[in-house]
Amino acid sequence: MNICLRVLKGAKKYWIYIFIGMISVIISTLLQLYSPWVIRELTALAINGDPEIASKSLSMGLILLATYVLRWFCSFTKGYFTHYGAYHYVADLRTALYNKMQHLSMGYYNDKQTGQLASRIMNDVVNTELLIAHAVPDLIVNVLTLASVAVMLFLINVKLAFISLIAIPFLMIANVGYSKYVRPQWRLNQKALGELSGALHDNLSGMKEIQVFNQQDYETEKIGSLARRQTNAFLNATKMGELFHPSIVFLSSVGSVAVIIYGGYLNSIGEASIADIVGFIMYLTLFYEPITNLSNVNENLNNAIAGCERVFEVMDEVSSVQENPNPTELKNVKGAVEFCNLTFHYNPDLTVLSGINLKIKPGQTVALVGTTGVGKSTIASLLNRFYDPTEGEIRVDGINIRDISLKSLRSNVSMVLQDTFLFNGTVYENIAYSCKNASHKQVIEASRAANAHEFIETLEDSYKTIIGERGVRLSGGQKQRISIARALLRNAPILILDEATSSLDTKTEREIQHSLEYLFKGRTTLVIAHRLSTIRSADQIVVLAGAGIAEQGTHDELMKKGGSYAKLCSMQAS
Repeated sequence: MNICLRVLKGAKKYWIYIFIGMISVIISTLLQLYSPWVIRELTALAINGDPEIASKSLSMGLILLATYVLRWFCSFTKGYFTHYGAYHYVADLRTALYNKMQHLSMGYYNDKQTGQLASRIMNDVVNTELLIAHAVPDLIVNVLTLASVAVMLFLINVKLAFISLIAIPFLMIANVGYSKYVRPQWRLNQKALGELSGALHDNLSGMKEIQVFNQQDYETEKIGSLARRQTNAFLNATKMGELFHPSIVFLSSVGSVAVIIYGGYLNSIGEASIADIVGFIMYLTLFYEPITNLSNVNENLNNAIAGCERVFEVMDEVSSVQENPNPTELKNVKGAVEFCNLTFHYNPDLTVLSGINLKIKPGQTVALVGTTGVGKSTIASLLNRFYDPTEGEIRVDGINIRDISLKSLRSNVSMVLQDTFLFNGTVYENIAYSCKNASHKQVIEASRAANAHEFIETLEDSYKTIIGERGVRLSGGQKQRISIARALLRNAPILILDEATSSLDTKTEREIQHSLEYLFKGRTTLVIAHRLSTIRSADQIVVLAGAGIAEQGTHDELMKKGGSYAKLCSMQAS
């Protein structure tokens, strides 16, 4: 019930459409009561030999035709308006769920498959349509039909009406038992569907690797196994339904048999006319139909709720990175950055950084070096508040970044990631992505600075060239240069380069390095580099080792010490 109410509350923008659909449902349900009444009256007229049966039949027939026409119209309005409201809510909920995912911290995604999350947006959200356009209207129809037909049955013959209720307790018990069993089965089906979607997404993204390592047979078997698991989960959920629905029909039929037997007896003792029995049986068909339909409604309801639970599980997720209720907006940022007694771990069993203290003055270029896994990229992620420190704090211009609005913080930090990601669009769109208001001239200037303009001009449609998903039509070096251009276009006072030139050849890297050194002037730059030759001119070089800072200083100072940095330089030189 809580899930249903939450969905209906969320769809309040479309209540007018749902209301019109519900009114149509009510009118249509009440109109269907006229047909059995006509048959009962016509039977009575025929048995009694009424001389005006022809004219009365014509009147009743025309009225019945009018009810059929009105029911047709109500059926259309119910179907269209409930679906109109439902699918618009589906679109809104998909957007809200996606927006929620955008605002979750990176920690949430550490153990999540992209395909599974996409499945929640695409497959699970659509189940709310089942709830709004099918389960709820059908529930109203069937309950209203049950109540109104029950009234008619008692008006015709009280004794027969009580007999017809014999099967009701058994039907209700069966419905409750079925609901308890089938809902977990539908949850398993939705989970299996998400796992299949996640595996497919991973495999389609890694198709090159699959072919390179000849893993087609293995991956086909894996997808087949997941597909069969989802099929089995679906069949387990529907198996009970296939047993349950005929049982409901059987119990309903037992009630009809009891009415026929008892109705014949009442007629024999003069307590029920033939017309009443005929009308009663016609109404009885309508009476048991909603009970049978309620089992289908129950199945739709459980399927819908299983999907909605998975959607609201994400919607209720609390991000580990929380915005301050009254955040500070950065203005006139100078670019002073300070890491104060910083400690961080992704999980409690393994500390990545411990006791990091580092001051970066405005306009300084600071390089972070060290072996793989010592936390260089983690420091960059913490500065952007993709994660929050376990202990300690980070300050920008003396302000704790926890007190700064995320939008303001990230607007003042530009970043080039080691793992370059480009969108499926044009070259121009990808570069301009960091600054939607940038002029064409500014985009070209950023491309020149990143040494990307020359190769872009050689592409089929220059800046209008579609680069494919994740930039598949470009080389690694080309993608990285576009990524650098995108970051430079933002012109933020703080710049982070996380292995930004790792995919470039030595000549291109040297050319870009000269441009970058020019652009470093006047902004605070944090450089994470593997090639130590590229950071010799940095104001500070910080060597990370064993979760902390091993040493720091200029290139010349560290070489004189003959410590960790000197050894790293020696290893690369050899």
